[in-house]
Amino acid sequence: MESEEAAEESSYASGRRRSSATAERRGSMFGNRITYAGNEMTSGKLFGKDLTEYDEVDVDALLEQLSPEELELLAGDVDPDDSLVPPSERCGYKCEKESTGPLDRKQLIDHINEQAINEPDRPELVPYVPGTVRGKKWVPPPPPVSEDPDDPTIDQVEVDLDEEFNSVLEIATEDEIVDLAAILGFHSMMNQDQYHASLLNKGRPVGVGWGGITKATKFKPLPAEPPNDTDPEESIKRLKSDDAKFKELNLNNIRKMTDEQLGRLFGALGSNSHLETLSMANTGLSDRHLDALTSALAQNNTLRTLNLETNNITPPGVVRVMEALNKMHSVEEVRLANQQQGVLGNKIEMQLTNLIEENNTLLRVGIHFEFNDARNRVSRQLQKNLDTFRIGLKTRRPRPVVSTEGASLSFTVPARIKQQQLQDSPGIPPEDLDSTLSDSEDGFSSDEGDEVAAA
Repeated sequence: MESEEAAEESSYASGRRRSSATAERRGSMFGNRITYAGNEMTSGKLFGKDLTEYDEVDVDALLEQLSPEELELLAGDVDPDDSLVPPSERCGYKCEKESTGPLDRKQLIDHINEQAINEPDRPELVPYVPGTVRGKKWVPPPPPVSEDPDDPTIDQVEVDLDEEFNSVLEIATEDEIVDLAAILGFHSMMNQDQYHASLLNKGRPVGVGWGGITKATKFKPLPAEPPNDTDPEESIKRLKSDDAKFKELNLNNIRKMTDEQLGRLFGALGSNSHLETLSMANTGLSDRHLDALTSALAQNNTLRTLNLETNNITPPGVVRVMEALNKMHSVEEVRLANQQQGVLGNKIEMQLTNLIEENNTLLRVGIHFEFNDARNRVSRQLQKNLDTFRIGLKTRRPRPVVSTEGASLSFTVPARIKQQQLQDSPGIPPEDLDSTLSDSEDGFSSDEGDEVAAA
């Protein structure tokens, strides 16, 4: 009997201690935190009620007045998210059954199925009668009413305008409203033909209206380009004879020239001193013709424009052409784009960039660069060359012309002539002689020299 009473007291004491510990560990409820420390309680509010009157309450005395059952209920009312409470104590359900051993999944599933089969169905409160509708019958909503496409008021938008604007818009024609919409930027209110016609102030499509559909523009075939009737043999003869009137040679799209003709053409180009423009686009040039071409470019100092687009020159061949142009520094425009191998590669582009930066006469370069570094460097160099060229034109002095009565004599003074040779020339006054010498010393004279007319 005494052992039972001792066990009951021990159970009561353990339950009280557990409840007290649970109460101390409980933290917050709806943002108000109540902390229990010994017999003191921090002030706070719970559900809007002031708890300062319970500061002096002895919690242990309250717990001693509770029965073991009430202590169990109090211990089961815990916060499941409180990390200070062990996980086994956070669940309010306490199983009092004895363990049946390890889990047998198959036996558990069989038990659940057997219980579901043996459990009787719940009886219906209202017996089922076929054909009887229970509850509210579902009625589908009415379908949406389709709008009449011919109704002119469908697309109308109400805009509150002044009386002056209303009076103007009421008498305005549809074409004038289309122009106004184009000016205001209402692109979706008109088709493409109306928009461009309004911007360019051209003839507007008549009778199209707001709902007009843009029709396909009628194809205007261009006439075929006439074939190039330049005679290569005649051109080679004029190059060899160094014709002074032969300034431009256009051999574009002439693919019937043989290797022997191209060799003689480039050989004559090297010794020519009057040709300024050479165009050989789409002529079938390849690397096997570059030996003669580069040799001619390295000797010619009068060529200004070179066009070798749309040929079969490889990227290393393009580099060879640029190296040949850097020997004389006379070419101002070169075009080497659209070769058979479109992509040059980073290595070739860097080589071409370095060669262009070494050339101070190139003003235009027709080569497609893939990399931004090469494009930027080439652009800066060409801009620098162009600025230098413009400064040279501004500072170039006019050629002195001296004329007296009687017969006139025209002769050419070389750019680097000696002062003694000019002094020995008769008929040139001293002031004009000093002007001619200053022009020659400054380096602004052309390669051919300055023409001076003297009597």
